[in-house]
Amino acid sequence: MNEISSFLDYIRLELSYSDKTLDSYKQDLKSFEDYLKSVGETFESVNPQIIRTYLSKQLVEGKTKVTCCRRISALRHFYSYLVKNKKVKTNPFLLIGAPKKEIRYPEALYLEQIEELFEKNRQREDKLKNRDQAIIELLYASGVRVSELTEIKMNEIDFKNRTIRVFGKGRKERMVMFSKSCQNTLLEYLDNSKERQFSDYLFLNAQGNKLTPRGVEYILKEIENKTGVYLGLHPHMLRHTFATHLLEGGADLRVIQELLGHESINTTQIYTHVTEEAMKHQFNMSHPRAKKPGNS
Repeated sequence: MNEISSFLDYIRLELSYSDKTLDSYKQDLKSFEDYLKSVGETFESVNPQIIRTYLSKQLVEGKTKVTCCRRISALRHFYSYLVKNKKVKTNPFLLIGAPKKEIRYPEALYLEQIEELFEKNRQREDKLKNRDQAIIELLYASGVRVSELTEIKMNEIDFKNRTIRVFGKGRKERMVMFSKSCQNTLLEYLDNSKERQFSDYLFLNAQGNKLTPRGVEYILKEIENKTGVYLGLHPHMLRHTFATHLLEGGADLRVIQELLGHESINTTQIYTHVTEEAMKHQFNMSHPRAKKPGNS
């Protein structure tokens, strides 16, 4: 349809949208256009009822609420363009609310899982064991983002006070802390890492170059393969676990917010749900009658 082509040219040339965004818009508009053709409607004849029926069909076909929300946003923008260019009189998508997205709660490990992971990794005998142990212990002990971890330099670490100066989103500086156990692991790694003397960065890859976030993700997968402890490890899981365990231990939410480098307390608030799930798990595992069928 000419209107779709004109709109895509508009957001590409005048709004400088990326190729990836253009592809998404094109898919979303084509999906809606195909639906209208199948029911004998046109862009000009669309009303809120047609839109709701389309969204219901999308969900029945297995499209996620995130995808539906994106399509509503694209179509709302498209219709604003049509109104502005006098192709239609009104924008029917202004009357449509997006489907409520499912809340995706962060994954966190139980303390027993963390301890098993650390212990099994210590039993490795290859030359990368100490580095890998230092990575997973520091991620868990400090809660740093993987992008922050890979940028840590030696002169930013205060071993005496067990603190690290990191630069988060927007280069915002903050201090994070690490445990005595993590301190010992870091020192062991540094004492046994000869290639470390040629770099300012704390963590290096097997070739002696600065680690990247993608490299850390690969290392975590390799740790699972080498230890046989499969937890679906990724850097953010250890960050989530750090925050969850602090909250379970009685730490104030504001303190956790500062340690994580969150701008808003609302972002940190998500961990209260995780601790509720942990409490349910502990109850079901520990209460003598919780495990028996038929007890409520």
